[in-house]
Amino acid sequence: MVNMNTELHIRRPVHPTERIVTGRLVRLLEGYAREVRVGQPVLVGVLTAAGVVGLLLRVVRALFSSGGGGARRSFKELKKGPEFLVTPVRVRDAADRLVEVELHGHLPQSALHPGDLVQLTLRPQRDADLPPRIERIVNLTTGQLLTPRTATLWSHLGPALLLQAVLGVLLLAGVAACSALG
Repeated sequence: MVNMNTELHIRRPVHPTERIVTGRLVRLLEGYAREVRVGQPVLVGVLTAAGVVGLLLRVVRALFSSGGGGARRSFKELKKGPEFLVTPVRVRDAADRLVEVELHGHLPQSALHPGDLVQLTLRPQRDADLPPRIERIVNLTTGQLLTPRTATLWSHLGPALLLQAVLGVLLLAGVAACSALG
């Protein structure tokens, strides 16, 4: 009969609660895509304001040319939200605990290697079951300061749509101001 209670002890990674963790990088696990949620009220507001200017631009375009507009993304595509890379990272901290954190976005491939001494600035995520997210990495081995960047709602919507929405809000405010005066 085999004794199942062996001396082999497997340490499971823990989620750190500290804001700053210093330790040795153990491993970068395989990354996966996660989607940024887009709030429907925000999206409807931006698209409504942009639609005012879009309608005005279509009228002007129809008067002066016969060409069509550029390709537009559908409401469904915009609501889906951008995806960003999530890479689970394991670090052995100063207390010899194996801690797991998440790296959101991309870093240069040569920025981190197993065995590097790193100082991580962490931020808790909205979902308490998820490990904290890395805000900033100081690679003490190489002296590099690394800040991962992810896609945001505003980068997903794009500068053209946001500019159009701002112009729409200004146009509506101007019409409301003129109506109030006259």
